[in-house]
Amino acid sequence: MRSRHHDIADDLKRQITTGRIKPGDRLPSEVGLAGQYKVSTATLRSALAVLQGEGLIEKIHGKGNFVRHRLRKIMYVGGWGTLDPWTAAEAALRVTDRSAAIEAHGHLAALMRVPNGSPLIEFLSISYQGESPHSLARIYVPRDQEYSDGLGTGPSYVRTEESFAVLSPLAAEVRETVSARPPTPDEASTLRINPTTAVLAITRVAADTAGRVVEAALLVFPGDRVDAVFTTHHVTGERQAQG
Repeated sequence: MRSRHHDIADDLKRQITTGRIKPGDRLPSEVGLAGQYKVSTATLRSALAVLQGEGLIEKIHGKGNFVRHRLRKIMYVGGWGTLDPWTAAEAALRVTDRSAAIEAHGHLAALMRVPNGSPLIEFLSISYQGESPHSLARIYVPRDQEYSDGLGTGPSYVRTEESFAVLSPLAAEVRETVSARPPTPDEASTLRINPTTAVLAITRVAADTAGRVVEAALLVFPGDRVDAVFTTHHVTGERQAQG
């Protein structure tokens, strides 16, 4: 037997896809919708969860449920971690940055290959398409490294394609690990996605010529918003001999 909340989800979806309820529109309150459909708020929330899972609506804390603008796909270019400028421009992305002084512990200390408690700087970059969060990056560098580009001093709407790129001028080798997984609660909240939505998570570690880790980055993209491209360059025998 078909559940009542699926019927409600189908009705709301029909209104969204036909344009009766438009992208950016706020849905009536959950109490109001529950009364309209003559169901409990729990049933109504189950219906909204279906629409959230399909990426049709998003819940903004303290404001309500809104019909999503369809977020466009971008391309992540592996190696140095830039966003493809053409797809980033097509999606009309803007980026906000902020920085904080933290200490390395646990998994982060292991990534950076430093003792627990070592001082780091965390750069948090969140890209937006319109008012909707699109993807996020947390980039960590040793606190004794200096940068001249001013990243992390406040909101920034430039350098869109470079915003997730390797920051350290000392980086000589970059290693990336890519996995598909559910988002953490913090990621789901920041990106305003359903906790069951799969994300593409990229862990990137950059080292200098001496093998010292100069940067670690944790990048998160909802799976329906990104393609990742990695290019391998083969060294020829002639070039090896010259080296």
